[in-house]
Amino acid sequence: MTIEEIKQLLEDNLPGSVEGERSDATPAGLIISEPLLVDVCRLLHSNPSTYFDSLSCLSGLDGGSESGVMEVIYHLYSIPFNLHLALYVVLDRVNPEVDSVSDVWRGANWHERETYDLLGIKFKNHPDLRRILLPEDWEGYPLRKDYVEQELYHDIKVKY
Repeated sequence: MTIEEIKQLLEDNLPGSVEGERSDATPAGLIISEPLLVDVCRLLHSNPSTYFDSLSCLSGLDGGSESGVMEVIYHLYSIPFNLHLALYVVLDRVNPEVDSVSDVWRGANWHERETYDLLGIKFKNHPDLRRILLPEDWEGYPLRKDYVEQELYHDIKVKY
């Protein structure tokens, strides 16, 4: 199945779900309307002609304060059909939120927690959204372009 056929499948079943295409990426990707993301993922996961049974990777991207956006990128793989597809969701950088896809692919749980922990992107309806790599009292999100590093050891006196 080609990217155009997948795009047509989505438009036929979920009109308005595809906002654009990223043909310069590998694998080719589709920009998905944020409110329809979970529906798109469910369709791609359950449709017998695509059956994207694996979420290989989920990551976040900070476009910086100049762009005003953040993105979540979903790398999907269909084992039976040997298909690769990337989905992109563009979010407002001030309050980046998107629905969790952990009920579609269980492995998304940890990927979403990592993206939340490092970029501050909130995944609505996530079963356990909390930090996964950093301590609970950590301030800020270290992969954001405007992150200011914490002074961790300013009160510690080292004796040699």
